[in-house]
Amino acid sequence: MIRTTYIILWVVLTTFFWGATAIITSFFTRTGNPVHIVARMWARGILYVSRIKVTVNGLANIDPTQSYVYMSNHQSNFDIPVLLAYLPVQFRWLAKAELFKIPIFGRAMRGAGYVKIDRFNREAAFESLNEAARKMKNGVSVMIFLEGTRSRDGKIRPFKKGGFVMALDAGVPIVPVVLKGTWTIMDKSSLRINTGEVSLNIETPIATTDYTRENKDDLIKSVRAVISQGFEKG
Repeated sequence: MIRTTYIILWVVLTTFFWGATAIITSFFTRTGNPVHIVARMWARGILYVSRIKVTVNGLANIDPTQSYVYMSNHQSNFDIPVLLAYLPVQFRWLAKAELFKIPIFGRAMRGAGYVKIDRFNREAAFESLNEAARKMKNGVSVMIFLEGTRSRDGKIRPFKKGGFVMALDAGVPIVPVVLKGTWTIMDKSSLRINTGEVSLNIETPIATTDYTRENKDDLIKSVRAVISQGFEKG
């Protein structure tokens, strides 16, 4: 537990430092790209101190110049630094509104152009999805956690539909992203942080042009099949 306390202290201190850096950086950019780079450095520091090794597979499946909706399963708090540190493309989070209330951290997220979504206000949530769709039409990629919250047992939970509507409205491909190993590092029911190895698997993009809002359930099934197969694969 001493090790976990040390890591948590490090996360708090480094979040203040890099968060302040991100806020300052945001005043000198309109794109938010430099702020995302700052966030990447924050994430790499956390993973280094936590002694977490990450293996990335499937980078050849994506075009860094293409706009996508990246859709990932959600296992742990460590999913965020893993994706920031090891997915080497610019993207903007579609994140729950509560995170934007965290001092410094929340301001830095706004500076990076991340989109907040209020899970308890349906009208506000749909406006956030529309905002994200507008960003993607302007060439920005968006990252969302498909399940909306962390898994309690390490298994994949039902997917939220909002992200699929957003992808359809924007007309951009979906990239399924499979995270494995973060749940054993820090599961939802514990504050303990363990060492471990994580795999980040980038699957082949799925075009949305053959789907509409009416048959979005078929699109959801297609993405879930890819995520589930990748997650269960040894």
